[in-house]
Amino acid sequence: MTAPVIRDTTAAVPEGAPESRTRSLWRRWLRLARADRFGAAAVVLVAALAVVTVSGTWLAPYPAQGRGAADVAARNIAPGTAHLFGTDELGRDVLSRVMLGAGPALLLSVAVVGMAVAVGVPLGASAGYLGGWTDTVISRVTEFFQSFPPLLLAMVAVALLGPGRLDAGLALAVCWWPWYARLVRAEARSLRERPFVEAARSMGVPLPVILARHVVRNCVGPILVQVTVDLGSVILAEGSLAFLGLGAQQPSPDWGLMVEEGHASLFDAWWISTFPGLAIFVTVLGFNLLGDALRDLLDPRKARP
Repeated sequence: MTAPVIRDTTAAVPEGAPESRTRSLWRRWLRLARADRFGAAAVVLVAALAVVTVSGTWLAPYPAQGRGAADVAARNIAPGTAHLFGTDELGRDVLSRVMLGAGPALLLSVAVVGMAVAVGVPLGASAGYLGGWTDTVISRVTEFFQSFPPLLLAMVAVALLGPGRLDAGLALAVCWWPWYARLVRAEARSLRERPFVEAARSMGVPLPVILARHVVRNCVGPILVQVTVDLGSVILAEGSLAFLGLGAQQPSPDWGLMVEEGHASLFDAWWISTFPGLAIFVTVLGFNLLGDALRDLLDPRKARP
């Protein structure tokens, strides 16, 4: 009686196949999560933010108050069993407003970064790959926008457009695209002389295809890292505009607006400003740590067999 033959099914997948690359990426991610506890904590924080964004209306203990309904009989109640984060000067549950404020903050941040990527990446790729007068014109425009502090430029833009969450988002998008243009321009300049780009050019591949398939595609790693960090930065900037009265307006559950509402009574009712401020801090910290972990994950020098 012959012994059964045990086949190695993993050998059937070629090393360069997509399944093999996916497995390798997951192995690197799991190894990085074990080695980088901060990165793993960032994933948990961002996942929790996503859950609150999707289901905040159902998870909030007082959803009506979270949307702005007042209860003057419960004004300035300290944190306790009935209101874990206390209530504000209008009797609204602070926990419910913090939870319902997560969705607009994250969605606005994604929209702003998405618009910045949509504008900055094509301009940066064109400037870096084509060079010449195209690079000169795009670089000068980019430098003009970068010569102003982003928050100051956003304040000027909001002052022209008018206060509001949507106008604040458009103003921030105007301020954010130059950073992606500069990032992709530097990458494109190093890629345009690579053999695979020259081969595509010699074969008569159209310019838009070269830019999309050979230039931008090889910039995805740095772009993803920058996007992850900017998601937190935009939330902080939008909160700053709301604090100054240039962003979301009452009764919107906005973290920056909530900090502004309670800063005058910080010593008497500290919880009104403290908890939304902590929400901003934890969210920005989570995205920054996630960006660091993603950078290590996508770094080929740290890949191990």
